[in-house]
Amino acid sequence: MKHIDKLSAIGLIVIGSVAFAHGDEDHDKKAGASSHEGHASALGRPGDPKKASRTVEITMSDAMRFNPSSISVKRNETIRFVLRNEGKLKHEMVLGTIRELREHAALMLKFPEMEHADPNQASVEAGKTGELVWQFTKAGSFDFACLQAGHFEAGMKGNVVVAGAAAPVKVGGHADHKH
Repeated sequence: MKHIDKLSAIGLIVIGSVAFAHGDEDHDKKAGASSHEGHASALGRPGDPKKASRTVEITMSDAMRFNPSSISVKRNETIRFVLRNEGKLKHEMVLGTIRELREHAALMLKFPEMEHADPNQASVEAGKTGELVWQFTKAGSFDFACLQAGHFEAGMKGNVVVAGAAAPVKVGGHADHKH
């Protein structure tokens, strides 16, 4: 009987830590916008919808695909993603590094009913439309995926390429940056 009690206690600790990691929806507000760390901080931060420079529409389908699945943006650009779920299943778009997405997808397989509300993701019910606003502050190639249980593994992922600052232009033998 003591063995079962220990296993139950361990299970509660694990579930509690998972719930805390994904249930503290105010963690970014507590930390302050200028010190945003954590979810998807490697590629940017939550964007201000009033400062979105453009809107990118993405459809999500039960074929486990995003359309488009590749997006190009400029560094420091704020994008409003309009997410249209054309399927009969719930889908989501989660921004992050491939490592973060893989780890989160594995967690979702273990706890498929886990709900999360992080600033780098938007969940969209079947037949509905959602929105995600993000400012891409770092140049590089980043990823997004649907982390509903099994969707990532079925290939529901995409890529965001963030172009860096403009290359210096030589003027009169001196390097000058375009503004």
